[in-house]
Amino acid sequence: MKKIPAIVYAFFIFSLLDACSSGKAAMKKGNYYDATMEAIQRLRENPNHKRAIDVLTQAYPLTIDYIDNSIQNGIKSDDPKKWRNAVAGYTKINFINDQINTSPGAKKIIAHPQLRLKELADARVNAAEEAYSEGINEMMKNQREDYKQAYYDFKDANSYQQGYKESIEMQNQAEFKATVRVAYEEINNSRYNYGSFQPVIHSLQRLFLSFKPIAQKDTVPPQQYLRIIFNGYQENRPYISTRTETQTRQIVVGQVKGADGKMVDQTQSVSANVTYFHKTIAGSSQANVTITNVADNAQLQNFSVDGAYNWVYDWATYSGDARALSGNASSWVQRRESYPNPQDVYNQTMRVLQSNLSQQLKSYYNQY
Repeated sequence: MKKIPAIVYAFFIFSLLDACSSGKAAMKKGNYYDATMEAIQRLRENPNHKRAIDVLTQAYPLTIDYIDNSIQNGIKSDDPKKWRNAVAGYTKINFINDQINTSPGAKKIIAHPQLRLKELADARVNAAEEAYSEGINEMMKNQREDYKQAYYDFKDANSYQQGYKESIEMQNQAEFKATVRVAYEEINNSRYNYGSFQPVIHSLQRLFLSFKPIAQKDTVPPQQYLRIIFNGYQENRPYISTRTETQTRQIVVGQVKGADGKMVDQTQSVSANVTYFHKTIAGSSQANVTITNVADNAQLQNFSVDGAYNWVYDWATYSGDARALSGNASSWVQRRESYPNPQDVYNQTMRVLQSNLSQQLKSYYNQY
């Protein structure tokens, strides 16, 4: 039989002990559910795991009692989410039942795991009414944030009982009232056909936030106007900076016999004057953004966005002995002056502008 390497065996043992320790630690902290789930998993991997058996034997009944007591205490209280909490609790008990029944090792220890099917069904009916009523109360407050909460309440009601009362209609109504509608327009104040900022604007679209072109007439008037004015693109003339340095090296040119008769290297000092060239071509673009409140024509935001990109290129020339060249000089002297594709500089500059525009718009609309 092939022997298991000691380090692998040690790691295996450590893993098992660690898993058991985490289950026992959870027990000590009163996390009976976590301890139960840890033990079930260990017994799924090893049906005879002694420590897991001990943990499951102790933790399972404590878990069921704790969940049942929490549910009953909640039902007797004024907690506005008591039935939704009850659904969560009964669902947990039933989930443990499924986990035990699919773990032969755990099934040996807990032969008849608890199941709460009727209790869960009854709780779901009550939870649907609870969520629906809370949604109605939120709608009556007539505030956007309350409409948003109502949307989720009606969504919960429908999830507990499909088609409960008018939960779907009320959910749609809450979403409608909570949604901020923005009509946007782009104005090109330049000679460049920059394309469109629509992809940037559409990336802002999400629940409770809608963007449509101002030219697209809607049956519902917008609450905000978003205007983006592209002011143009500029590419600066190339700027070249230079610097010169002298590089000196000692090189071996041969060998001569020394005074002791041994051969020694014969060196020679070589030098070269190196001129470094650094070329920069800067592209820049700019746009203005205004966001206006439709109701009172108040300006909510007014800012400019810039896009800047620098194309850079380095090369060098030299005079003197090429054997003296070191560092970047040895490769840069192989280069010749180069020029970028103007379209590439433009494209990169516009990408930066769109990225900056996206960040600033997201920063503003995150509050919605």
